[in-house]
Amino acid sequence: MPLNLITDPWLPVRTETGRRIIRPDQIAEPGVLAPDWPRADLDVACLELLIGLVYMADPPTDAQDWEARRAPDPDRLRAALAPLADAFHLGGEGPRFLQDMETLDGAPNPPDMLFIDSAGGNTAKNNADLFVRRGRYPALDPALAAMTLFTLQAHAPSGGAGNRTSMRGGGPLVTLVDPGGSLWDLVWANVPDGTPQGPETLPWMRPTRTSEKGTTPTYPPKTNQMPAEVFFGMPRRLRLVFEGNLVTGVIQRPYGTEYEGWRHPLTPYYEPKAGAGWLPQHPRAGAFGYRQWLGIVMDGQTGDTTRRADALTAYDDRVPGIDRLDVDRQPTVMVAGWSMDNMKPREFLLSREPLLALDGARQDMVRGMVAAANAAGDALRGALKPVVGSDDAKKSALSLLHERFFTETEAGFRDAVARRDAGQGAVAEGWLQDMRRVALGIFDAFALPGLADRPSEEAREIIQARGRLLALFAGYGKAGAGLYDNLRLEVPKKKEKAA
Repeated sequence: MPLNLITDPWLPVRTETGRRIIRPDQIAEPGVLAPDWPRADLDVACLELLIGLVYMADPPTDAQDWEARRAPDPDRLRAALAPLADAFHLGGEGPRFLQDMETLDGAPNPPDMLFIDSAGGNTAKNNADLFVRRGRYPALDPALAAMTLFTLQAHAPSGGAGNRTSMRGGGPLVTLVDPGGSLWDLVWANVPDGTPQGPETLPWMRPTRTSEKGTTPTYPPKTNQMPAEVFFGMPRRLRLVFEGNLVTGVIQRPYGTEYEGWRHPLTPYYEPKAGAGWLPQHPRAGAFGYRQWLGIVMDGQTGDTTRRADALTAYDDRVPGIDRLDVDRQPTVMVAGWSMDNMKPREFLLSREPLLALDGARQDMVRGMVAAANAAGDALRGALKPVVGSDDAKKSALSLLHERFFTETEAGFRDAVARRDAGQGAVAEGWLQDMRRVALGIFDAFALPGLADRPSEEAREIIQARGRLLALFAGYGKAGAGLYDNLRLEVPKKKEKAA
């Protein structure tokens, strides 16, 4: 019998006693800790899937209902999920999970294509798959096929003419609240408020809304409740090919659903300019650090054009910061997603950041510290330009030095935040000195060796650039005043000239 994602055990999980394969309702059983797929991107997508299932089957109605039902109830969850079972067959003659209602024509692709980091058709044709080899997965068991199918539909990157990106674009940034504890705790912390929705709301239960030239994109319906389709979008037209109990191929046709204007509750958004509409954020290449907190881990400053994921905002409403101060496990934010270069995956980001319990003044202090660091990093980059130069190769070196500033101040920032109760002035002054030490250390290590051997004009520019850095951290000039303002420090008074 083909796999049913509601009634059959198929989810690998870590438990307090070892690894198990469970049904979705069993996430509410004692001792179940986390998904245990062979890849981090599948684990994160699995969390999104489970959050979507609970939202569809039995969401909280409001913050009070959410609090009242924090304790897991596997019997209730099993009963709530049961009516969805007919919509969650992976194979068979009827509707198939996240697959086109029609039997698609065409030659099957290897099932490897379901993985976001697999070599695309042109890459394989041109023998350009140097680091990600083709044909890694000639066949998939149904459980792995289901999970990779969901991951692709939820995070789909650009894939050639007519192959649509996901509802959140290619490789969206995902942020989840993790209160610490069981898998149920994590899932329930991120389930939006709502009322149950039936299987008829799912996109594979009706003919696919295709997007050939001249068609209108699919916008979210104007209803009081977010539709379940936000978790189960179908940008790709796909049908799995089975041989026995294995998935051995995938038929793909272009022009699946083209989503526009949807807001996913697990992704932060930004507005490129006022009135332009909100767009999903995507991971940058490299490590995630404090410089990226604003608008992702915590709210930005007043007037900022970024917005945290709705799940983080809802958790702050459900569990105010004051209620999180004395708990044994401090909640964290799981930050994840594929960093993409158009259709090419670069790396998968997975980071854990604190979900800070801060009052208004301390929130402002931390925001100011991040803003000050970004200003200091930009100033360091500008100061190094006369040293490094401006051709493409040197721009890359400049970017690495810029990134190094944030890497080397990461520990100092986290220590400063941990000392946030020491008082605004003490924390801000200490953070200013940390930034000054790191910025001047990077500048001096790169710019000063061999200074005497440089042409006099170059040497003069370098000395002047260092002087501008010193002035910045001393609070002089417009940039220095802005830095001190971010830290709520008093700008030093100009020294009066001697008579």
